Amino acid sequence: MKKKVKIVLLVGTRPNIVKISQFRKVFSQFENLELKIIHSNQHYSESVSSIFFTQFGIEADVILPHFKGHASAHLGHIIQYLTLELVSDIPDLLIVVGDVNSTLAGAIVGNKLGIKLAHLESGLRSYDRQMPEEINRIIVDELSDYFFVTEQSGWDNLKEDGKDMNNVFFVGNTMIDSLKAFSKEIQSKKFSFAYDEDRPYLAMTLHRPSNVDNKEGLLKILSLLKHCSEHFQVIFPMHPRTKKNIDNFNLTKDFESVKEVVYTDPLDYFTFQKLIACADGVITDSGGIQEETTFIGIPCVTLRENTERPSTIDIGTNELMDFDPPLILNKLKELGSKPSQVPPLWDGNATQRIAEKLNEIYSA
Repeated sequence: MKKKVKIVLLVGTRPNIVKISQFRKVFSQFENLELKIIHSNQHYSESVSSIFFTQFGIEADVILPHFKGHASAHLGHIIQYLTLELVSDIPDLLIVVGDVNSTLAGAIVGNKLGIKLAHLESGLRSYDRQMPEEINRIIVDELSDYFFVTEQSGWDNLKEDGKDMNNVFFVGNTMIDSLKAFSKEIQSKKFSFAYDEDRPYLAMTLHRPSNVDNKEGLLKILSLLKHCSEHFQVIFPMHPRTKKNIDNFNLTKDFESVKEVVYTDPLDYFTFQKLIACADGVITDSGGIQEETTFIGIPCVTLRENTERPSTIDIGTNELMDFDPPLILNKLKELGSKPSQVPPLWDGNATQRIAEKLNEIYSA
């Protein structure tokens, strides 16, 4: 009997979980591929991460101990416990996802233990080294053996970096696999928060340190909310980081005083996708939301100076902007009136292509 190929898939945050929702189902089609999912427990909320696993109908085989503390110490924590988990049963391949701290920790462990490493969402670059995620992407790609690419820019960047293009595979976007696989569940989801169903709304989500870790940034958000709420209802799922900083800078009452704004706790995946699908527009600083809005054709303004997902701007519904409330609303209207495209291979079959490619590599 042919020996099975042991593959470990490491995930750490809610966006990571969204990107791997179809792995268990797809990999089960290949008899020689044995998949083990390890959850690093990186995310701020264990309960919300658990909800994501539950919604997708998957389970982690191993959940590493939870940790609260500085990001640099957290990295060491994941490295320590992931090493203990892997060293007793060395896999043939370790797959890391995206650009979070768990991704970097996994890449370091794989390198030190001599495990082949594959990077899902490889090659993306913002060219902004002030972003912690950018440093993670660069280091992980330097340590990787196989590269799974979501969009053309990833392919171009890896080629520019001198990677062996025989090990670079343009597979598409696994986040879109989740959107398509759970489209019925998303469409049927009901909102549990109160809002005016007869009025159009904008969805807003902001959490990046550059926007929410200083009073100046929070005051810009407040001004934006005041302007947008004069024209739209605004529904704002509040990231714990954002909420904490609003409290720390004594701005809670200021935010609460803005009428026509509905603040909610972080939403589960199905509810959030329903929220943006029914919105007249989305204002964000997230990476993944740029992709999701492009796929479903919803106008999106991203409040950042750069993006590692340029396809969402080149052919999608996304635009980078600064905090200029009137211009932002005009841009959302403009984006909503122009035709857009879905990037190549964003078709719901990216996970299938990854499994087929790994089956081919390890059958050779």
